[in-house]
Amino acid sequence: MADRSAQVGGEFDRKVERRGTSSLKWDFGRNFVGTDGLLPLWVADMDFEAPAEIVNAIKERVDHHVYGYTLEPESWFEAAASWLKRRHGWDVAREWMTPSPGVIPALVAVILGLTEPGDGVVIQPPVYHPFALRVAANGRRVVENPLSCVRGTWEMNFDGLERIVDERTRLLILCSPHNPVARVWSRETLQRLAEICIRKGILIVSDEIHHDIVMKEFRHVPLATLPEAAPISVTLTAATKTFNLAGLGGSLTIIPDARLRARVEAAHHAIFAGVANAPAAAAAEAAWRHGERWLEGLLEYVQGNYRFLSETLTRRLPAVKVHPLEGTYLAWLDMGGLALSDDQVTERLRRDGGLWLDEGRKFGRGGEGFQRLNLACPRRILSDAVERLVRAFAG
Repeated sequence: MADRSAQVGGEFDRKVERRGTSSLKWDFGRNFVGTDGLLPLWVADMDFEAPAEIVNAIKERVDHHVYGYTLEPESWFEAAASWLKRRHGWDVAREWMTPSPGVIPALVAVILGLTEPGDGVVIQPPVYHPFALRVAANGRRVVENPLSCVRGTWEMNFDGLERIVDERTRLLILCSPHNPVARVWSRETLQRLAEICIRKGILIVSDEIHHDIVMKEFRHVPLATLPEAAPISVTLTAATKTFNLAGLGGSLTIIPDARLRARVEAAHHAIFAGVANAPAAAAAEAAWRHGERWLEGLLEYVQGNYRFLSETLTRRLPAVKVHPLEGTYLAWLDMGGLALSDDQVTERLRRDGGLWLDEGRKFGRGGEGFQRLNLACPRRILSDAVERLVRAFAG
């Protein structure tokens, strides 16, 4: 049967030249770390053009020719609530929503608003590395409860969580869907996590920026849709990951509980956080109102890229195992079968393959022996990357 992703390829097959545009993914190597010439499939943004509806909304805003201080329009909040209801079955009240320049600034506001210096904040590595950095930079303790990998499936370690929390543990950062291991957490898993946190007096901040990037066999469950979890939850979300708008910024913090919301909003005010810039709200609103067709095509294309990667490596480089992709567009590659150290794997990828992936150890404990590969690129770029990966370890 023909690959359905090839049939929807069209706009996703187009190669866009990003070098020379101050792209973090494509220009950082040349400008800062001496890796110019490597094919970069590391940082988590896409090499796809944004939907035309978003581009037109930005152009309309830019054509106004005045870019002064900007309020977040009520239509922006309305579009966000409509999207969350339509895509995720979540009824979000207007008063629950607070704007922020981005998910990480919002996370900082949550840390500052809901914890005190010296308090413990739980992370579940291997996980998005800015979590630990922002916790430590703001004078809180990083408390690690690593995920467990059982027969190639990553799970939360609930017994470990019970053991590591103490009377000064105040907050847990949930990554849902999980970056980098690409899990979409089940309702049952989230319910058990919430039960432990309620019993232990721990609040949960759930980074759900990848919430729309979920493969068709799976369903994202917003943590706050669980009745027991809503009173202890803060949700961070945005249109930026879904529609490749990271360079514009802008995010939403959603807090059902009024007391928690007041504390986080006070921290937002203290660091003077609002939406990122004038075009950001216009772009996100257009995305939420008109981006569904594009997103469905994206999901099929990413899933096709995943199949291509997994099947090709199984055939040509079986020592490298591709873990299941449930959500995100980030493939998690187990390099353990190569019997090489992390340094040796990275050196051969770059020297012999001309390929730049994200080292798994960057994501903390449990990431050793892995590499993360960004699937959100035209198939010809991925095919080139696979050839380079095979070449790096041939013989």
